[in-house]
Order: sequence, then structure tokens, then C-alpha cells
Amino acid sequence: MIETVRNAWKIPELRKKLLYVALALVVYRIGHAIYVPYVDTAALANQFAAYSSTILGYFNILAGGGLSQASVFALGVYPYINSSIIMQLLQVAIPALERLAKDGGEEGRKKIAQITRYVTIGLSLIMGYSYYVMLRHYGVLTRTDFWSGFVIVITFVAGSSFVMWLGEQITEKGVGNGVSLLIFIGIVSRGPTAAYSMLYSVINGTLAWWKALIILILFVVIIAFVVFITNAERRIPVSYAKRVVGRKQYGGQSTFLPMKVNMAGVMPVIFASTITTVPATIAAFFTPAEGSFWANFVNVFSQGKPLYIIVYVLLIFGFSYFYSTIQFNPIEVANNLKNNGGFIPGFRPGRPTSDFIAKVLNKVTLMGAIFLAIIAALPQIMSNFNGMGGLAVGGTSMLIMVGVALETVKAIENQMLMRHYKGFLE
Repeated sequence: MIETVRNAWKIPELRKKLLYVALALVVYRIGHAIYVPYVDTAALANQFAAYSSTILGYFNILAGGGLSQASVFALGVYPYINSSIIMQLLQVAIPALERLAKDGGEEGRKKIAQITRYVTIGLSLIMGYSYYVMLRHYGVLTRTDFWSGFVIVITFVAGSSFVMWLGEQITEKGVGNGVSLLIFIGIVSRGPTAAYSMLYSVINGTLAWWKALIILILFVVIIAFVVFITNAERRIPVSYAKRVVGRKQYGGQSTFLPMKVNMAGVMPVIFASTITTVPATIAAFFTPAEGSFWANFVNVFSQGKPLYIIVYVLLIFGFSYFYSTIQFNPIEVANNLKNNGGFIPGFRPGRPTSDFIAKVLNKVTLMGAIFLAIIAALPQIMSNFNGMGGLAVGGTSMLIMVGVALETVKAIENQMLMRHYKGFLE
């Protein structure tokens, strides 16, 4: 990875793109240091420390601490991510949007992108107002009049819109996916604080040195495991029949159809985490009476408990199959192979090919779901041990960081291959 970046730095055009990405990430972090007015940030940080096991604490870690500080970029890229997911689901449910995305060409993609931006602004308004209501509920606002509330909500919406624009600019003028890089830098920014906190705990004796060593080893193992599975793929052999067009002969070669083991990426883990943290989030707003049914329910369903882990793993499996089905359509792939004169050896074109691809897809998705469940559930299990509670979202964060890093390195390598960089090809 370091060698790839070093070789890319020698190419003037790629060096400009890398500098543009670095400058954009610096601007993003500066935005997290600018706070919205009329908010007592110290009191808000104390509130978030008490609600670290809720969905708010989970989003705060992925947002680089923006929610706990009420920064201008507190909402981060989540409105844009949610908007993109909604548009993907609507393309499956609404035929007109599906035709616009597939048959509309470049103009159709631009219209889909424009609609996604409008939906992002709408979601930003809803999330910004919800966040303002939460701040007022916590009692951390220095002013509660209409004008101050309007300024706070509009500031959140403006910050989210700017982050959306910044992510698109990184994708267009830089290297890699802009939104993924913004999430990546938000998680990485919490690294020094977490490392200092662990070192301080070991020095004070609140965390045994061997437990700290286990945490470090676990993170190294998770990184290696994520890299291995992220690059793993199932290759289905594909052959193309020979055909003569005029005086030229086409086809006759063999290739393969790649199917990623972790096709769904980190999305199943994010969806599952969002749903499983809902009970703790509700309890944070409406504190149930001690000993009541809801108090016992929240206690049993809290992070690290067996019921929580079981539901968490089941949701990961369910969302893995759901997201893989949306991304990969065996019937469409089989039809494309048939139309281009391709076939899978041993299977007739058409229905037999699509059935075989669907069967392979189910097996690959199962392995990917098992991988995600291990990565996400292992830190949850380890969090039951004293002094290891901070591992609760470590697997998800590590999965995002490693995935984005590999994706960015591949994007840099593709840029270098396009320019026929001799040093890289050797």
C-alpha cells in the first residue's frame, strides 16, 4: 500500500489528485471543530458518554465525534448514505426509476443523482430537527426560542449539504469514493484518543496489560481476516462460442465471472447495528422504572448480552441476503451471457444458467454473512470482559476502515495502469 502511494506520488496528475483528497479531508476535520451556536458542548459530551451503547453513540463514533460536540458537520454523510440506499430500493420497487437508471444512460444517471441530492436535503431537515429536539431534551441549549432553533437546524442542514458536495467532489476530482473516505477519516480521527485512553488505563492499573495485549492482537487478526475475505471471490468459468462476422472471427476464448464473497460489504452490519440499538436509544429518552418489564427488557437486550448478540447475528444474515439480491441479479446476468454468446460449461443458456448462478450466489452470500457475523459479534462477546467494553463497535469500524483503504488503493492502482506507469508494471 505504501509503495503504491509512493509510486503514484511520482506522477504529477495523480499527485494533484492525492493533494486534493488530503485538502478535502482537512476541510472536513476543520468543520468538526466548528460548533453550532447556543449549545453547551461540555454538557453534551457528558450526555453522550452516558449513552455510548445507544445508536447515538454508534453514529457518533462513525462520525468522528461530531454528534457529541454538536459540530457543523454533526450529521456527516448519513443523510446522503440513507438517501442513496432509499434510491436503490426505490429503483427495485418503481419500474420507472429502474428504466431511468438502466436505459437512461448518462442523462438518466444525472437525474437519479439529482433526485438523491433532493432526498438528502429532506432527510437532513428531518434529522437536523430531531437532533435539535434531542439537544433540547438533554437541556444543553443556552437558548430555546424559535430563532435559535431555526439557526441550529439550518446549520445542521447546511453542514450536511456541504459534506455531500465535498464527497462528490472527492469522487470526481480525487481518487476513490469520497463518501467512504469521509467516513474513514472520521473513524481514524478517533484512533489517537482511543490509544491514549488504553495506555492511560494500563498505567493507572484499571486495565490489565494482558487484556490490552489481547485487544491489540485481536485488532491485528481482524485486519488480516478482513483483508483476506474482502479480496476473496468465487470465479465461475465462462466460455464464448466462436462466431464469424464478415472476415473476422470473434469469441472462442474463456474467462470467468467473479463473485465477491463479501458482496454486501459493511451495509448489513450497519443496518443490524441500527436496529439492535433501538431499545437502548428509546430507554435513553424515556427512562423506564427500575424493575419494570421495559427496564428488564432493555437490560437483557443491551450490548454484549446473549439475546442481543443472537438477534444481531440473525439480522446480519438477513440483510446480507437482502442486499446481495439487490446488487446481483442471476437472471439478468444469465441473459447478458446468452445475448453475448457466452455460456457456463455444463449448463445450458437461459434458466439452467440462472439457477446455477443463484445457487452459487446463495453459497457465497452465506460465507460472506458468516464472515460479517464473526467480525461484528466477536468484539461484542469480548466486551463482556472487564475493561474491554470499548470493543463493542470495533469490528464494524475496522471493517469500514480496511474496506475503504483497500478500495482506495485499488483506485490508485487503476489510475496508474491507465497511465502505463512503468515502475508499477514492473
